Amino acid sequence: MRDFKRFEVWQLSHQLTLKIYTSTKNFPKEEIFGLTSQIRRSFASIGYNISEGSGRNSDKEFANFINIALGSSNEAENQLILAKDLDYIEENDYQNLLSELITLKKKLVTLWNRLNGN
Repeated sequence: MRDFKRFEVWQLSHQLTLKIYTSTKNFPKEEIFGLTSQIRRSFASIGYNISEGSGRNSDKEFANFINIALGSSNEAENQLILAKDLDYIEENDYQNLLSELITLKKKLVTLWNRLNGN
């Protein structure tokens, strides 16, 4: 059994999720059940899928969950862009979060390739 907490991709996703929670605290109150909730769930989903996949019995199954985590990271990026375009998030915060998210996405692809023997 793999310990998900030892995977760098999980550690990065966890830290990024904590940052998105902080960054969304000041979103408009009318977004609490809209974009605020959705962007938080998307970022959290990345780590959820890494942790769930790490408990699977094969690299192939784990790779499938890494692929799902990558999909969640794309969804999170889209929501991050929307938050910036709606002026809910400052440009500097957006750039920092986006940079970290892109780094995470690259690491997810690297892990997926390794699990698939590429």
